[in-house]
Amino acid sequence: MKRIRLTVAYDGTSYCGWQIQPNGITIEEVLNRELSRLTGEEIRIIGASRTDAGVHARGNVAVFDTETTIPPERVAYALNRFLPEDIVIVRSDEVPPDWHPRYRDCVKTYEYRILNREMPDPLLRKMTYFVSFPLDLERMREAAGYLKGTHDFKSFCSIHTDVKDTVRTIFELDIERAEDIITLRISGNGFLYNMVRIIAGTLVSVGRGFYTPEQVRDMLEAKDRQQAGVTAPPQGLVLAKIVY
Repeated sequence: MKRIRLTVAYDGTSYCGWQIQPNGITIEEVLNRELSRLTGEEIRIIGASRTDAGVHARGNVAVFDTETTIPPERVAYALNRFLPEDIVIVRSDEVPPDWHPRYRDCVKTYEYRILNREMPDPLLRKMTYFVSFPLDLERMREAAGYLKGTHDFKSFCSIHTDVKDTVRTIFELDIERAEDIITLRISGNGFLYNMVRIIAGTLVSVGRGFYTPEQVRDMLEAKDRQQAGVTAPPQGLVLAKIVY
């Protein structure tokens, strides 16, 4: 028996998120099904990040145990033959039997993309959050500065989260603009349920003038979800990479 690690990229538009659930097809379900077909075994993968419905990824990570004779580095090529075109295994390799993608120190990087112009672009509707109002990037960057470092992010996670420890560390939170696309790039040691989307929604509100940058600092200190901004929609979010 050996443990194979997969780096997975996907367009999450047509899926109900990563984790198997009864109300629709998920990334995990497709991978389990096609890995079982490929190996002839009953495969159940373990994923690093359970992305929400409509959220995309370029570098999610998963592992599975198998007795297949396919060389670990060739699993990606073999599996991609069976997968739909909106899911791609970028890389596969062997890891120690006790290697677990969720219980190891890592840095996760997410990107949130905003299409900021007067009219929407139908070709970008599934990959960006369209905002027609002007956004003040300097105000957004100032507000983002208050979020960097180690804080209790209870105000920036869904009220439906079941975790008790809401302290996380954000190493970087950069905001860049290239023509009509604004990209929020955020790296941290872990993220709470909807945390990145709530941060994105809050910073957009700062950019529109609904909040001052200083109010974001107050939101952190309040530890109250109702004090922070709205949750930005899922299609702008991409899990860019996980570095262990």
